[in-house]
Amino acid sequence: MVALVYLVSKYFIADNFACLSLQEKCEEIYSMIKLRKSEDRGYADHGWLKSYHSFSFADYYDPEYMGWGNLRVINDDYIKAGGGFGDHPHRNMEIITYVLSGQLAHKDSMGNVETINPGEVQRMSAGSLVVHSEFNGATNATTHLLQIWIEPNVKNIEPSYEQKVISQIKKQGKLALIASSNPKDQSVLIHADASLYAGIFNENQKATLQLNVNRKAYVHLIKGALEINGNYLKAGDALMLEDEPLINISNGREAEVLVFDLAA
Repeated sequence: MVALVYLVSKYFIADNFACLSLQEKCEEIYSMIKLRKSEDRGYADHGWLKSYHSFSFADYYDPEYMGWGNLRVINDDYIKAGGGFGDHPHRNMEIITYVLSGQLAHKDSMGNVETINPGEVQRMSAGSLVVHSEFNGATNATTHLLQIWIEPNVKNIEPSYEQKVISQIKKQGKLALIASSNPKDQSVLIHADASLYAGIFNENQKATLQLNVNRKAYVHLIKGALEINGNYLKAGDALMLEDEPLINISNGREAEVLVFDLAA
């Protein structure tokens, strides 16, 4: 596994650096950005399913990548026509599904029977127990999706389900809030101390996101190419950030990105 860690001086070239106290220098001089390349992710090929794992999952185990903050799973799944996951249980996890192409057919023990299409976000709070199945709903095409697990801040709640359309216009050239604990702007509700943003960027489109330096952030580039805080990412690459006050997005080339604001 190869990960590049950048320790970035915040004040090295600042005029007031010499005026800072030793404590301030120790506290403020460094921020941490770790680049995780797409090819360094875990990979599983089950025939009907090809899956890239950003963090340890199933038979893929890497003690360096057990999660980031309260983000536990990002699986980049390609499900062949006719393939899928039969009934299986979950407990005490916030599960977000983001379909990129094709369709996903969902059925669960709460009585929900739904189809998730590109541009839609599904949230399932497993709570005390939920049993569900997921199958490729596109009869003649592979379905490509991201499945995301975030650890909840409350346990054994009643399971619940939500599904919303997030328009392309809302994400074009900016970061749209798509999941949060305080839902607004059409985001889905998650029972976790986290916020998830999605954006589409091309050419001269730019965006920034203010961060709390006491929290963590995670950036996953879905497709295209993009510059984040001076780091150039290609599809499948990710950045793990802490002690960063800001995310700067620029130089997109048909890029689609997810940005997570996470509990430390």
